[in-house]
Amino acid sequence: IMQTLLRKSLVITALGLGAAQFAHAGSVPIVVPPAPAPGLQAAEGLTPFLVGHAVGTQNYVCSRAGAGVKYVLFTPEATLFDDDGKQIITHYFSPNPNPKDPNTSATVVADGAIRATWQDKDTSTIWAQLHPNGAATVDESAIAWLLLDVVGTEAGPTGGDKLTLTKQVQRFSTQGGLPPSTGCSTLDDAGNQAFVDYTADYFFYK
Repeated sequence: IMQTLLRKSLVITALGLGAAQFAHAGSVPIVVPPAPAPGLQAAEGLTPFLVGHAVGTQNYVCSRAGAGVKYVLFTPEATLFDDDGKQIITHYFSPNPNPKDPNTSATVVADGAIRATWQDKDTSTIWAQLHPNGAATVDESAIAWLLLDVVGTEAGPTGGDKLTLTKQVQRFSTQGGLPPSTGCSTLDDAGNQAFVDYTADYFFYK
């Protein structure tokens, strides 16, 4: 049942938006929905080699914003599954160890910039930032579709390297994940946290 639900949005989107992009990871075809905006199209010459169907939460904290407050995303927590329902990747935020991508915050000097992070089961890890104009709202009830550029890679301590050739990542076919409309309206709410369920398909390009 979970596998069927994970695939459902991908199939509907591909049918609704027109011709999809096809590629193969070994003998398994990868079907990528058409990009809904030019900024979400993967760079020419790149090929999708891996897809993960994510199930998890978008985690928000109510933070001060000017004279008021608003929910701010502090990390996703998601597990990515392959087409057979096997766990393959963990997704979260973490500091990028790449020295060419430093944290610009004066309060966190030693660590790299906090980036979207994916760690494969072989412990190879990538960090990525949003591509210019790389976000589009396709469904008002769900978080945006994204294109992200990889800005850091790291092989696993035992040589795992599955993700290290990744250049871009698309987050498509999202469901849920938006911050709630309650619980963050006054300064007294500052510090409140909200963990919001979401699903998405992540496409990895090399």
